[in-house]
Amino acid sequence: MKQGYGTSGAVLVMIGAIMAVLAGCSGEPAATPVSRPVWVVQPQAAGAAAGMAFPGEVHARQESPLAFRVGGKLVRRHVDAGARVASGQVLAELDPGDQALQAQAAQAQAAAADAELARAKGELERYRALVDQQLVSRSAFEAQQAAYEAAAGQARAARAQRDVASNQAAYTDLRAPHDGVIASRAVEAGQVVAAGQTVFVLAADGGREVAIALPEAGIGAHAVGDKAMIELWNDPGRMLPGQIREIAAAADPHTRSYAARVALDEAAAGRASLGQSARVYLQAARDGAALRVPLAALQRGEQDSAAVWVVRAGTTVQVPVRVHDYGSDSVAIDGALGPEDWVVAAGGHLLREGQPVLPVDRDNRPVAPAAAQAAKPSAADGR
Repeated sequence: MKQGYGTSGAVLVMIGAIMAVLAGCSGEPAATPVSRPVWVVQPQAAGAAAGMAFPGEVHARQESPLAFRVGGKLVRRHVDAGARVASGQVLAELDPGDQALQAQAAQAQAAAADAELARAKGELERYRALVDQQLVSRSAFEAQQAAYEAAAGQARAARAQRDVASNQAAYTDLRAPHDGVIASRAVEAGQVVAAGQTVFVLAADGGREVAIALPEAGIGAHAVGDKAMIELWNDPGRMLPGQIREIAAAADPHTRSYAARVALDEAAAGRASLGQSARVYLQAARDGAALRVPLAALQRGEQDSAAVWVVRAGTTVQVPVRVHDYGSDSVAIDGALGPEDWVVAAGGHLLREGQPVLPVDRDNRPVAPAAAQAAKPSAADGR
């Protein structure tokens, strides 16, 4: 009986082995986990181009509101917004009729005052001769001398009024004070404008800078002269150097933010157009923070701690991190990861530890971890 039980057991073992071989050669592969595509990025040094980002708009360093120095009706407008102008070029004209009449009236008053001065001077010379001959009293001579001095003063005042009226007649032409581009216009031909009312805004050639708003909470981390990197929205990925030129002394009462200007380096200013949107990345002091990752990469780890998913050897690994400060689209962290790691930038809440993934970049192209994994020989290739 024992021998027969042993024979039956050997038969069963042989049948199981045959079935295993048949299953292996049947051509039906064993089920393997499907690799989920994930978007990954590499952390960047805190305070570098991936630092705190602030949206802004490109302006000229010198922007001059242009206005007539006298009021009147706008009869001609020679330029429009976006036009390039040269220093001294006529931009717009007022109706010169009233100013010309005022200049003529002032000229006539000046001529009358000069004639009165000439008459008073002749009288003074005649009285001087008479007083020497003792034909008139000294008091009469002094009265004539006072009349001459009064006439001289009135003549000077009339000449000044004539010059003012002449200048105002010339003010009916609005001229460009320097070379630049018309950034905007506020009036149209036929409109009556007041003295000092803005007609154009002229952006001078030369420096370009980005206007941003710094939050009140972190204003102490920034100062005039701090280095910055500027990324134009129509040219993503290209960083232009710059630095903070000015920071407002007081916060805006409504937004509680500080207006700041970040000047582009002269070599990079030509790449920026007026009114263009841009992002400004500023470096700020951080206590031990080493790297920055996108905000969406930050996940909840064990015991409600912060963590990020990192792709290593084709699978996901959750790495605990310590959070420092938050930017508009990134966060400063440190932990057991380096700039060479690939961090899952989005969708981390759908992942689990050890899950096979296919890391891709923003353009859905496989990145280095996937390429390295593909280069390694698989177990099937080794057979």
